[in-house]
Amino acid sequence: MLQEITIKNFKSIENDTIKLGRVNVFIGENGCGKSNILEAVAFLSAANDGLLSNEHLFSKGIRVAKPELTISNFKKKVQKKEFEIHTLSTGNKDGNKYIFKTDIDNNWDMRVMIGMGFESKAEISFMQELVESIEKFLPKGLLNKNNIPESLAVELLNKITEKQITEKQMNNLMNTFSAYGFLIYALNTPALRGFTNESRKEPVGIYGENLDYLIANFDKNELQTLKKYNYLIEWLADFDIDREDNMKFNGYKPNRSKSKLFFKDKFMATKNNLFSAENANEGVLHILFYLSVMISKRTPKFFAIDNIESCLNPHLCTNLMKEICTLAKEQDKQLLITTHNPAILDGLNLNDDEIRLFEVSRNRAGHTVTRRITVKPEHEQQEGRRLKLSELWTRGYLGAISEKY
Repeated sequence: MLQEITIKNFKSIENDTIKLGRVNVFIGENGCGKSNILEAVAFLSAANDGLLSNEHLFSKGIRVAKPELTISNFKKKVQKKEFEIHTLSTGNKDGNKYIFKTDIDNNWDMRVMIGMGFESKAEISFMQELVESIEKFLPKGLLNKNNIPESLAVELLNKITEKQITEKQMNNLMNTFSAYGFLIYALNTPALRGFTNESRKEPVGIYGENLDYLIANFDKNELQTLKKYNYLIEWLADFDIDREDNMKFNGYKPNRSKSKLFFKDKFMATKNNLFSAENANEGVLHILFYLSVMISKRTPKFFAIDNIESCLNPHLCTNLMKEICTLAKEQDKQLLITTHNPAILDGLNLNDDEIRLFEVSRNRAGHTVTRRITVKPEHEQQEGRRLKLSELWTRGYLGAISEKY
């Protein structure tokens, strides 16, 4: 698990260190730099993948910009040639340093792998081959020292011997793979309904594409776990996958959605209570996506959700966050979440050190800075009762609001 990250000279972040828990929620004004934090981690993951092309960065959920706009550029300061990410991960006490800079063609230079102890182009090439070999055996996000197949372990040992890769370098690689497969999910309704497939990610896209495919590949236990949460949607009787896509011939998908996901409404007559994802309301699709990503063994162990409250009722936001915090521990997942909805905070237990809330703001120089929020006892008790986190936020006790209003 990623325990600490220091970001230097990346977009609006000049120099900021964040000590992470298992579930990390970031709040703040629009444009304060919340998404930039997520993107810095995604850059780290792309470096671990051995790929820094614009297409690969885009597939991670990064808003790709030319390097001059990616490296911090503040008034009265000379712009640097690179940005840095320093990390501390579980099992890697020494940490790693990544340096991102451009080559002569203004493309991101793959020598950023120096952060893992690999410096020469030959070693970098080897690491890219290694990543490709691993992907043949394991879905992204599942790599660790204990689940490498024996056949691949032998291959790795031979390659390490041939290339003279040190044990320390190999340990650094394995310990930083907690970020391997990291994605930023930013859902949109057309993708969830099966009308677009822009991000081209499997088993599920960063905008919600292929949700039906993800659920269709659940094992029995995963599917049973997912269906336990039907209670979150008042009208939902059940959902299912039309694997052969036969329902489209009966007029259930007039707009030709590619999704094979269907729902049943418990308030409708049984003979006519079935409808497709293209006819479903936005809330059920968002909820089903978040829960599926949390439960699936094929999705990343570490990922981000940008604007998790989108399309959700405030009460549903609170209950969703409670379930996500529970599932994060049960499924051994780590999350970075941004939100603008105070109701999300009411699903957090800040007495649990694994659940952390951060204020993100920009100082007078415009630099993005973060502050972990711990609730002050004198603010909790108001009007003869204990205020909710949502109330503390809207009343200004937590920060993360504009001082102009």
